[in-house]
Amino acid sequence: MPKIRFSSDANAYRITLDDPPLHILDVAMLAELRDALARVANDRHALIIDATGDKAFSAGASVPDHLGDRVATMLANFHDCFRTLTRLDLVTVAFVRGPALGGGCELASACDFALASDRARFALPEITLGVFPPVAAYQMSRQVTPRIGLEAMLTGEPMDARLMTNAIFPHDEFDARAEEWMQRLYRQSASSLRFAKKAFRIAQAEDFDERLARVERLYLEELMKTDDATEGLVAFMEKRKAAWRRR
Repeated sequence: MPKIRFSSDANAYRITLDDPPLHILDVAMLAELRDALARVANDRHALIIDATGDKAFSAGASVPDHLGDRVATMLANFHDCFRTLTRLDLVTVAFVRGPALGGGCELASACDFALASDRARFALPEITLGVFPPVAAYQMSRQVTPRIGLEAMLTGEPMDARLMTNAIFPHDEFDARAEEWMQRLYRQSASSLRFAKKAFRIAQAEDFDERLARVERLYLEELMKTDDATEGLVAFMEKRKAAWRRR
């Protein structure tokens, strides 16, 4: 069964994560997400990324896919999605109705805007598994203050959702309120929105691809060769406390 749904209307494309309840970003889902992003054209106002149900936006990348030979493939697919997403000229908006954890938090943060229900929470728990979130290492230094971003990465504890979103709505009103918010974009010229977004990116003038490549090398060539990275991931799958070797 497909794990990604792709649709569109006159105003927006919509990519929906559809592997409930937690929408784990495994290699298969990431491949589908990459293909769906490739279908997005510059002929709408926006791209919306959301998820079915409200148990979670996404609980993050698959833990088993971090182990052995799978981690390089998983990370390549994962980062291909982010490279494509960040290069899109049309406005991107995450609809976050539930927890966005790890890779799910990174995916929501990679969008230009994030709208959340009051049941949403944002956290980067990778450190509790002995690893770190590569994309967030870039994102958190830009979206929140460096101190708050580093605290989130080093503790794994939830962040204040107000720091991660443009608006938070009561859960039962989310669909209607999010649509009202989107109308603020839809009433503008779609082409003018794209040019304004391009101008904003030029003003920021930082090379996402180059920075992500450096973090990716650190992750694969150094972190994933440590005993503690393997121990944390295996302990999670075995549902036990990790025994850190600190080396």
